[in-house]
Amino acid sequence: MTKRSRRTHSPAFKAKVALAAIKGEKTLSELAQQFDVHPNQIMTWRSQLLDGAAGVFGHDKAGSAEPAVDLKALHAKIGELALENDFLSGARSKAGLLSAKK
Repeated sequence: MTKRSRRTHSPAFKAKVALAAIKGEKTLSELAQQFDVHPNQIMTWRSQLLDGAAGVFGHDKAGSAEPAVDLKALHAKIGELALENDFLSGARSKAGLLSAKK
């Protein structure tokens, strides 16, 4: 008996096989023969599809209420940098370095 080389399947193929398994129109052995994969692999892909199906419709509402970035800290930093720029531009003009503009 010869060993079969390891094959890689595209995500689209895996989804197609898993959806066929979920439909239940054919038995696992029929699907395995049709798609030339092991029935255990079909069950694995089917369970992965069912577990990840909730992610298709978005994330939890509780997680989306809090932004990933702290906006208050960013706004504070923007204000600080704007104040520093105003101060430095005023100091530059007082020192007579008007020609040092960007």
